[in-house]
Amino acid sequence: MNELSPNNQINLYGLDNYFDELIKLYNKKKFPNKLLLSGQKGSGKSTLAYHFINYVLSQNEDHEYDSKNFSINIKSSVFKTINNKSNTNLINIDVNADKKSIDINQIRDLINHLNKSSFNNKPRFVLIDNIELLNANSINALLKVLEEPNENTYFILIHSNKKILSTLLSRCINFRVTLSNNDCINIINKLLGDKLENLVNEDLLDYYFTPGEIYHLVKFAHKNDYDLSKMDLKNFLKLLIENGHFKKNLFINTMTHNLIEFYFRKLNPSFSKIITEKYSYFVRRIYNTKVFNLDQESLFLEFNEEILNG
Repeated sequence: MNELSPNNQINLYGLDNYFDELIKLYNKKKFPNKLLLSGQKGSGKSTLAYHFINYVLSQNEDHEYDSKNFSINIKSSVFKTINNKSNTNLINIDVNADKKSIDINQIRDLINHLNKSSFNNKPRFVLIDNIELLNANSINALLKVLEEPNENTYFILIHSNKKILSTLLSRCINFRVTLSNNDCINIINKLLGDKLENLVNEDLLDYYFTPGEIYHLVKFAHKNDYDLSKMDLKNFLKLLIENGHFKKNLFINTMTHNLIEFYFRKLNPSFSKIITEKYSYFVRRIYNTKVFNLDQESLFLEFNEEILNG
């Protein structure tokens, strides 16, 4: 299946109203120079940001952004340079693949870059994804930049509803992106070019997945040659745990934690005293595992033995 990432998605699906709000603010010269895009992971915040940036930077060019159809012109030089990371008007920061946080050196490089003269009169954008992964030093350095941003420079910070410092939050205008379950299904059907019901069992889709999460789920199934259309939640959890997929894939790891909680809710904890007690026990274990970085494998194996095979 085709690789989708926020910077190469030509069409913007399901976020039309949010896009219109952003361009109205910009065209009225009211766009904040520090914008926090917050919402569930995988809801399309980064894609929305890239489309907005393409709209602004491609204005008055031969291949402008198509704002009527919410579509990027693939002939646009802005689109091409953003994709090959050579656009001088966009600085993109995210956690490096081999790191767990955005470190101070990345922010120092940002500061050095911003202190250099611009090659043109177009706005500059700083797009920082996963800001919840900024460490203490990098946050402090970023706060100083946010205090007095350079003229015609806009910061767009992507936040996935996790805890961030109030000092960072207070410096930004918070712009929330929310999607209903139907919105998510409609968006992913358009992205995949297929009916999701043909790819994923309805029992799995009862859990709230964002479009990005569903895409990664389908990609995971495709890579491992799994037919999720015939797999209910119980058997899917057994597959993830017994095959150790949670060890190899961060998305699957996070999803396994969430699906365990969801599995208990589907069982209806009030059904019996035993289920209620086990539900409380495993929810507490999940919380402690996340907070104190405890051994996940023993948690998952115990859940599989006690609940799924019990």
